[in-house]
Amino acid sequence: MNGNWLSPRRFSLRISAAILGICLSWSATATAEQRQIGPFDVWSQFSLQPYVGKGGLFQDLAQIQQDLKRSLGVSEPKSRIRMHFFSDKSAYERYLRQTFPKVPRRPALFIEHKGKLMVFAYRGSNFETDVRHETTHALLHADLPMVPLWLDEGLAEYFELEPKRRATENPYFGKTRWSAQFGIAPRITSLEKKADLADMGAAEYRYAWAWVHFMLHGPREAHGELVGYLADIRNHTPPGQLSDRLKRSVPRVEKRFVEHFRSWRR
Repeated sequence: MNGNWLSPRRFSLRISAAILGICLSWSATATAEQRQIGPFDVWSQFSLQPYVGKGGLFQDLAQIQQDLKRSLGVSEPKSRIRMHFFSDKSAYERYLRQTFPKVPRRPALFIEHKGKLMVFAYRGSNFETDVRHETTHALLHADLPMVPLWLDEGLAEYFELEPKRRATENPYFGKTRWSAQFGIAPRITSLEKKADLADMGAAEYRYAWAWVHFMLHGPREAHGELVGYLADIRNHTPPGQLSDRLKRSVPRVEKRFVEHFRSWRR
């Protein structure tokens, strides 16, 4: 994984110990509420009450954790995940200017440093979606020593929606299905060449999401390869390329991808 990743929507970063020390010096005067919720240590400038309890954001995050374990074998995090929520964009950007002066401004951040996993976001129109996305990154990296860039983003794009909407209501679905009507399947081999988020545009995000959807909801063999691939990464066994594994296990895999989206019903 690269040290610095940049996307149109989000930014993920590995940081030095010096910056980490500044980052952790969250001002008590700026915190309206602090809670421990599941594996998350949350500092927020606004009340968390609307986001806890039945149907709340943190129930979604708990569901993501359960679903990653159930469907992909991702273990529960062994260390706490820190979350810092800001009341608005100006407060968020002011903190970033002070703490990460060279970091491009994005509405949400996932930061990893020597096992410390942190999520930053502000309460805007996409707050809950951004938090679900970045938390998916955090939960994956809590268990796995690495995740290929395209797969990391594809999984985060899939799990960023509320659980009941993931498989059927993602905005990427329509364009993916339209392309499938013409027999077009994006190549995983092209995604596997992406080493920096600067190379991941809107199309690449959509393709990554689509292959994750196929592996989660398509042929059983495809799902098995995804689970086995992540297990090899977890066990520090060279996993090879996921594209090669899919081709071996799923004959005519790109045609099966097309058929999957042609026949899938919302």
